[in-house]
Parts: sequence; structure tokens; C-alpha cells
Amino acid sequence: MKKYVLDANALLILLDDRPGASRVARTLEQAKRQGLRVFLSAVNWGEVFYTLWRVRGEVEARRLIRRVEELPVTVVPVDRERATLAGELKMVHGLGYADSFAASLALELRATLITADPDFRKVGSRLKVEFLPRHEATSGS
Repeated sequence: MKKYVLDANALLILLDDRPGASRVARTLEQAKRQGLRVFLSAVNWGEVFYTLWRVRGEVEARRLIRRVEELPVTVVPVDRERATLAGELKMVHGLGYADSFAASLALELRATLITADPDFRKVGSRLKVEFLPRHEATSGS
């Protein structure tokens, strides 16, 4: 069964209905109907919440994060091993800190990462990535 990892900007694209939102929505619909597995690192969850609060204010951020909680996405906690791999990816490939957690989770789960961030190309072919259309200001970092 196919597995996907969303990074923060994939969820923000969905919430803002920007180009690429339909692709993220289709993945989540498949998760509901066909049991497709979709994951998000807890670090990226925090990045989504932080970005929503910064851009839209606390009240709207809390309203939208409740909407995200209803999506068929498994939020994966961070432990020492995951943090170590993320630190390694940041050091070796120069990814942003939160992005390193999305990449490490995708590698761990052998999942495809859905993102609009071209920085993930730095990791090379060992990371399966599906790129959404690029839009400025999709990341909280």
C-alpha cells in the first residue's frame, strides 16, 4: 500500500486553496476511501500551527488546526532516533530544520513526500518526492 508524508507547506497549500491544493485533497480523499496512509511529523504539525498563527492570528489558527485534526493524517511523534536522522539530513544536505523531519519520516516509512519546496532535491534520489506547484511563503521557517 502506498504511503505519503506531507510537509508543512503541503498542508498550508491545502488550507489556503493555492495551486497544488487539489493534489493534496485527492491524496487525503484516497486515504479516507482506500486506506491510503498519510503521515506528518509532529515537528511539521507545529510548523503548520505556528505559520497559521503568524499569518492569520491565534483565533483563526486554532480554528484551522481543528480542521486539520479531522483529516486522515497520522501525526508521528519525534523520538531520539528520528531527531538524530533529521539532524543528519540537515547537516549533510542543508535542509531546513523542520524540513529535515519531513524528509527523515519519508525515508523511514519508505513513503513519498508531498511538498512544494525545491530544497528537498538536495537529498537526491533516495528520497521519493512529489512536487506541488511552487508558491512563495509556504513555509513557516
